[in-house]
Amino acid sequence: MNQDTAFRILQSGHNVYLGGSAGTGKTHLLNRFINHLKSQIVMVGVTASTGIAATHLGGITIHSWSGMGIREELTHDDLKKLRRKHYLRQRINDTEVLIIDEISMLSAEQLDTVDMICREFRKCDLPFGGLQVVLSGDFFQLPPVVKNRARPRFAYDSKAWESLNLQICYLTEPFRQHDKKFLKILNEIRSNNMSEESLELLEDRAQQSVKGKTTKLYTHNTDVDAINSAELEKIDEEPRYYLMNSSGLDVLVDALKKHCLTSENLVLKKGAMVMFVKNNFEKGYVNGTLGKIIDFDAEDFPIVKTHDGKTIKAKHVTWAIEEDDETKAQISQIPLRLAWAITVHKSQGMSLDAAEIDLSKSFVPGMGYVALSRVKSLKGIQLLGANAMSLSVDPAIIRLDKKLRQASEEVEEELG
Repeated sequence: MNQDTAFRILQSGHNVYLGGSAGTGKTHLLNRFINHLKSQIVMVGVTASTGIAATHLGGITIHSWSGMGIREELTHDDLKKLRRKHYLRQRINDTEVLIIDEISMLSAEQLDTVDMICREFRKCDLPFGGLQVVLSGDFFQLPPVVKNRARPRFAYDSKAWESLNLQICYLTEPFRQHDKKFLKILNEIRSNNMSEESLELLEDRAQQSVKGKTTKLYTHNTDVDAINSAELEKIDEEPRYYLMNSSGLDVLVDALKKHCLTSENLVLKKGAMVMFVKNNFEKGYVNGTLGKIIDFDAEDFPIVKTHDGKTIKAKHVTWAIEEDDETKAQISQIPLRLAWAITVHKSQGMSLDAAEIDLSKSFVPGMGYVALSRVKSLKGIQLLGANAMSLSVDPAIIRLDKKLRQASEEVEEELG
């Protein structure tokens, strides 16, 4: 399906699944639809399964929008507490269209929980309380994060997905990549049918370096942290130290620290590449905003120039756990982390000119596909390593993809 046809279906008010391979313009089309809704004064909830993906739409995580936070499922008591939050009630009741991007990383349980919250707040037993729902993403990309390496239950396994009666819009025209050989490699990964020629082309990228500014993509946080620390050491500037403050019950403080993406002992320098790790719309940043420290003010707060040219003073922010309007635990820190290197998970949704990619520790299907498909051309890739998991895809997703393509063709025929 092309973008104009999909846009007409989005405008029609149907619930939609917007799919397609990496680089087919799903985010571009969503932004076009969001701008259209705003021009018609239609209230739209713009969300994604991850913070960095939400930045591409100017939105927030679905976890934050819905109030479910880091939980998979909600108890009756949890829901009761959410109902007391006036801002949450107003947000969900005012919304007319809900968009959730990067749906591949949202579990079935989480999508069902969002559905339950919307029905509860809107006092309506229709799916998602009667909202028009747009789910977007590519299931060949990264799956939901699960404990104990169990097989995840994808969003399409949920009751909510079934209840939405989704119109399938599967985009096929590539926009990010125009290199035919590279597109062939990516499509072969998706079909789990790599040719000798494609394998040789990828192996050749292990011998080639790339010119200019590159992003380093690794599968694990430990490798990313090591690279970022090494890059920071290279900068001949005075280091600034920021110690995390905390208060409350130890077990809850530990939980906050575990899920907070910044460091307990944050070290920064002028010239450091950084990423914001919390939303603050008033200050002009969200979780995933990238930039560079250009200075420090008189109070030692870092001044960041973002990739889109904004200058932001990064002050301490608070992460808290509240219960019955009482703060049980909280931590406070500068909401930044170093960002010369990032994980493959964090790269999902990005478009890069060049990247150094290490897939030698890949641990879930789709990891190699996500990392490689971030880059615009084969010449922009230096492949530092790979393992047997690197180019694998889930056979169940191959079967699903075939059904989605067929359903999209049927939708297009009906529209015609």
